This record gives sequence, C-alpha cells and structure tokens, in this order.
Amino acid sequence: MTANRPIPPQASKVPPLRRSHLWLLLFVIAALGAQFWYARKDLGRLAYSQFDAELDRDNVLAIEVVPESRQLRGVLRKATRIEDRDITAFQVALPFSDPAPLVARARAKGVRIEATENGAAWWTMILSVVPLLLIAGFWFFAMRQVRTGGAQALAFGHARVGALSPETPQITFADVADVQEAKAELQEIVAFLKNPERFQRVGGHLPKGVLLVGAPGTGKTLLARATAGEAGRPFLTISGSDFVELFVGVGAARVRDLFAQGKAHAPCIIFIDELDAVGRTRGLATVGGAHEEREQTLNQLLVEMDGFSPSEGIILLAATNRPDVLDPALLRPGRFDRRIIVELPEVKGREQILRMHARKVPLAADVDLAAVARGCPGLSGADLANLVNEAALLAARREEDKVTQQDLEDAKDKVTLGLERRSLVLTAAERRLTAYHEAGHALVNMRIPCLDPVHKVTIVPRGQALGITHSLPEADHHQYTKEFLLGRLATAMAGRIAELLVFGPDQVTTGGAQDFAQATELARQMVTHFGMSDALGLMTVADQPGPMVMGLELAGRGEISEHTAELVDREIRRLLTDAAERARTLLRQDIGALHALAAQLLEHETLDRPALEQILAGQAAPVVAAAPAHA
Repeated sequence: MTANRPIPPQASKVPPLRRSHLWLLLFVIAALGAQFWYARKDLGRLAYSQFDAELDRDNVLAIEVVPESRQLRGVLRKATRIEDRDITAFQVALPFSDPAPLVARARAKGVRIEATENGAAWWTMILSVVPLLLIAGFWFFAMRQVRTGGAQALAFGHARVGALSPETPQITFADVADVQEAKAELQEIVAFLKNPERFQRVGGHLPKGVLLVGAPGTGKTLLARATAGEAGRPFLTISGSDFVELFVGVGAARVRDLFAQGKAHAPCIIFIDELDAVGRTRGLATVGGAHEEREQTLNQLLVEMDGFSPSEGIILLAATNRPDVLDPALLRPGRFDRRIIVELPEVKGREQILRMHARKVPLAADVDLAAVARGCPGLSGADLANLVNEAALLAARREEDKVTQQDLEDAKDKVTLGLERRSLVLTAAERRLTAYHEAGHALVNMRIPCLDPVHKVTIVPRGQALGITHSLPEADHHQYTKEFLLGRLATAMAGRIAELLVFGPDQVTTGGAQDFAQATELARQMVTHFGMSDALGLMTVADQPGPMVMGLELAGRGEISEHTAELVDREIRRLLTDAAERARTLLRQDIGALHALAAQLLEHETLDRPALEQILAGQAAPVVAAAPAHA
C-alpha cells in the first residue's frame, strides 16, 4: 500500500534574524565588558594617607580631580606595591569637599593637573550609555516584531491543515472494530480513490461530500483516517473551529486555501472535524451581526464545494454530532449528499472493541470480555478504551502482573457509576436512611418482571450520589413498552416511598431529588412525545422554539395553548402519583424483604445480583406484573 504523501510546509514569511545584527549585539556586549574589566583591573585604590606620602616623594605624575564626587584619579611615576600588587593608576577618596589646597600643593610639586566636568566617573559614563543601548535594542526588536506581525497577518489566510506523514502509523479498517455498515459505505470511497476510471467509465461519480454523524467517541475521526489509510492517499485534516478568527474574512480565506491545497495533492481526502462549528444554519441568532463572519465562512465553503468536480479526485469527509443545526444548503445533493450514521456499539461490537484495546494488555485466564461487554450498554468506543486503560491502571496499583476480571469489573463501575468516595464518612443515621432508600429501589425493580434486572446495589458514595442501584439489560434495547416505562417510574419513586414507610414524613431526605428529576422528564416524554396519555391521545406536544434575543433562545411553549399546557402538566402529575402509589403497594406487601435488604446493605455495603436473589428467596412475596388499572 502506498504511504501517505507528506504535505510540504508553508514557506515562512517571517524574516530571520540577520547574522550581522547578532554579531553587532555581541560586539557591543564584549566592548562594554572589556572596558569595565580593564577599568577595574588597572585602577588601584589608595588611602589618602598613602597618596599624601606618594605626593611628598614626588612620585605623582598626573592627577584628575572629580570635585562633586570627592574623588581623585591619577598616575604614579613609579609603580608602588599596594595589596600584594604593583599599581601605577590609582583612585583616591578625598576626606574633604574643597580640593583647592590639594591642587595648589600638587601644582607646586610639578604634577600635571586635569579636571573632569560635572564629576563624571567611568562607571557613570557606562551607566549613561546603558539606557541608550536598551532603547536601541528595544527599537530593534520592536521593528523586527512589526515585520513578523505583518508576515503573520499575511499568513492568517493559510489553513492550518494537519497531514499524515509517512512516519505516521497507518490505520486501516482492520483497526476499527464494529461499525460494519459505515465501513461498507466508505469502501466505495476507497475504491474510487484507487481506481476512479472504474466509476467514470460508466458515467457514475461518488458524492462530493460524506458526512459522518454519531455520538461523541463513536470513532468518526478514526473512520476517516482509516479511509485514507486504506486508499493510501494524502489525508488533510482541519477542525471547524480553525476557520473562525477575530478578523473578518480570515475564515473564508482559509477555506479557499484548504481547497487549493487539496487540489494540489489530489487525489486526496479532506477531513473537517466538528463541522457544526462553522456549518450552523444561517440567519439564526444574528442580532447585531454577531455571527456574520461565521456565515461568510460557511458561504465560502458552499461555493468551494460547488467549485470542484468529482473527477479531480478530492473526497470531502466531515464529522459532527449535531446534524440538526447544520445549514440545509450544506446537506443538499451535490455537497454533503451522503450521510453515514455511526451508532453506539451493540453488545457484539462492544466485545470486539474491548478485544481490540485489550491486545496490548496482559489478561488473566479468568477474564471474560463478553461478560464485560454485556455489562456496559450505552458506552462508546472511547469509553470502552478508557475502561481497559482504567483496568490496567488498577492492576498496576494493586501490583498485579495481569489484568483480572475483578480489575475490569471495578473499572467498569468507575466509568459507569463514578469513583468511590471512601473518604466521605456518613453518620449512622445517614447510612441507615441511604440503605433503606436504595433497598426500596432494588426491591421494586426486582418485583416488576419486565424491568432490567438489578446488577448491583451499594451505599458506598460514588460521584455525587450517596448510594446507587444499578440495573443492566440482558439485551440491548431498541424500543420500550409502556409497561416498561411505568415500571421505571415506580422504581424511581420507590426510594422516597421506602423512607416514608420506615421513618415517616418528617425524616425524608433530599436524596430523591435526582430520582424525581429523571422520573418527571420520563413522564413528560411519555405524554408529549410517545403518545402514551389517553387524555392527549396520539399526538406530539413538543415545545416550539422561543424568540431569539441577542443570540439566546428564550424558553417557551411556542404555539401550545394554555389549556393543552395545563393538560400536559396534569397528565405528568398523574403518572408520577400513580407510580408512587404502585411503589407504596409493592413495598408494603414486601416490608420484610425491605428490612432484610437494608440490613444486609448496612453490613456489607455492596450487594450483587446473586446476593439480592438469595435475600429475596427467603422473603417470599407476590410478584406484581402489571401497573395498577388506573395507570
């Protein structure tokens, strides 16, 4: 397979630092250093008494008077030894401010006398030069920065394209587990890039743009890279946010440059990640022109996609998890005219993904990846990769040589339920309340046959929850019955009902807030979207978009009448009330099992499914299969 051809980097527009400037700077530093060193080396300090003695011996040749600094510098006729070294040039601090008598005495001795105006010493001269050097240096680098900034301004229009080089590890469809339908669709792209004449011979052409749609972590970017790896063609990648800049017109210029680079390396694949960052529907939230630059970028993208022909060998791939916000002109035939849905993996796909990520991890003999896959519905490929990595980290922390099934189970609980908070210490009363709350959830769930079986119940705090009742489906769900949803509502209400039955209304806790929020949202969906309310019938009562103010959508019921809104609220309240009564009936009939479950939770903190079934086997109770008649 041909390796991906590297994209030559853009020529730098920034002028490099000239060598002459560098040598000039080094010369100035060296000259100042030499002057300072020689001045410090030649001048020796004499006490005034020593100078007076040398003057009496007629050994002073010349002196230089610095009146304001009360200093005197001079040269001796013959070197004298001071502090283990012979000196000729000397410096003396005068003990008086008026040097006139000393000057008269030196003149009488025939000493040559000089004077320094304003008392400027050698170090003061250096200090006077330093600010000038700093100003000159600042000006030099400022001008260079201006030239650099101008070059960068000219480079704003260049698209920041990433490209796979020959050193980049090749990714093929064999490295992408599951998503068989998506890979089959992309095989046509690969075949076209390898042999375009095959399609052009019969007058066919592939779509110009292919949009990969899926939840975060499902492998959209990985699929795009695998397509390039299979075809052995250059792969240009850029994010949608890279088109947006502060300056007007930069995004459109980068779009033009992106397609120019694509045509220069055709046949190739251009991949735009997070397309929704630049492809949102035009005309929304444009009060004051706040998004005019983004719309110009989108307009240029639309023009460029119309401007190249499939025969040029450019395949445009894009990925998003928000297809609902994309502009319709972007999705019409002739642009992104093919949409590939990348779904969350099913149980078999999850097992394949786990096996792929576990190839680099030593596994113990007791590991059952199929069981792990069944226990993590709803997880994406990225979540499963994180699960395997967390299991490996746990094994290393426990000083194990291989990853065991227990490591994988603990990692799965950490990923799906949250991190255990063993440091959070609950009081005895809080632990008892939490135990009965979770026991109520578990008991009602296990007494309603149509629900997913309870996998684990714990009163060990995880994440923001003080306790968790976790259910796992025996098979992946694709649709839900009304009976199932009513059972979910009853299970959600069972925690608070158990608190009421055991502790009374004055001792209920805030632990049911999340349960009520989830139950209310589920009941609202049943009434407004699923047609499961006899009062409203088979109709959708979805909230309409509210008015836009400064780019923000105000909440509102749109065109729904007040009577319909009131009816929706009444139906939601009825469903929740009926669910609470159903949970109350089940718990009262099985109050002994409730106490037994709570006692075991207080003792063991965590109970799995076999332990729960064993506890309930000793507490025989009638199984309620359906909801009350009035539900």
